Amino acid sequence: MAKRTKAPVKPAAPMPGFISPQLATLKIRAPSGGQWIHEIKYDGYRIQLHMDGGDRKAFTRNGHNWVDRFSVIAGAFNIPGQAIVDGEVVVIHEERTNFSELQADLGRGDQERLLYFAFDLLWLDGQDLRKMSQLARKELLRELIDSHKLKQPILYSEHHEGDGGALFEAAIKLNYEGIVSKQVDAPYRSERVEAWQKVKTVQREKFPVVGFIKDPTGVAALYLGKQEGKELRYMGKVGTGWSRTTSRKIRDALDTVVSPKQKLTKSIRKPKATWVEPKFYADVEYRDITSEGLLRASSFKGLGTAKRRKD
Repeated sequence: MAKRTKAPVKPAAPMPGFISPQLATLKIRAPSGGQWIHEIKYDGYRIQLHMDGGDRKAFTRNGHNWVDRFSVIAGAFNIPGQAIVDGEVVVIHEERTNFSELQADLGRGDQERLLYFAFDLLWLDGQDLRKMSQLARKELLRELIDSHKLKQPILYSEHHEGDGGALFEAAIKLNYEGIVSKQVDAPYRSERVEAWQKVKTVQREKFPVVGFIKDPTGVAALYLGKQEGKELRYMGKVGTGWSRTTSRKIRDALDTVVSPKQKLTKSIRKPKATWVEPKFYADVEYRDITSEGLLRASSFKGLGTAKRRKD
């Protein structure tokens, strides 16, 4: 048998610094078919880990090195050579990733609950992998984690093949943030691309309007409450989701119920607020409720006088 000739090994390139992340394009529906894989969308901080021997860095999506805040995770990615890994730092609370809990832990300097879901591999031992296909990069990432027996807080981000819609429906039922679909043969590019597509789940509820901030043509923001027993608790504000015409209509409606004082059980200080009787309800989409009990990523969808039960 003829002796097999080994391919010449390319000289190792110097390891790059921070690589601008690839970003997903927001879509209404998830794609399906054999050219796509699908992952759960994690509600955390996008972190790019750099391992170079004993040197560790943890870059945010804007290129800030937060290795001190994520030193436990960086140390747990215990490999002898070089690697640049893309992933998400999360805290799991009540069986799902929770951004508010993550913020609270980081604010305390507490790293005990931090987990790192690794989902892409950009560099390995002198070789730039970004031109390789998505699936090939993920296979190398899994091999890297398995071969070095990396354990929690390092976790490999599993993917699913086939129908993205089915995974999205499961994500809704489990109250996850959404899913990210990735084209299996696509390279990694440092920009927002169609090769990564995200579909988000949202929550929707009606909240009594307790005040507003005036705008020359209508309202700039609405202050919202929530009735809990006999208490009317403050839930934050919403300032997006309306046109100029709708803004004027909201203002006209709220001007009919202006109150000399706020109706919240526990008063809050908002110098620019015009307080109202809680007769109108804002239909609001939101992503989550923060650890302070306020709506996060809220968007106005409509105004009414009767509160419908949330489905």
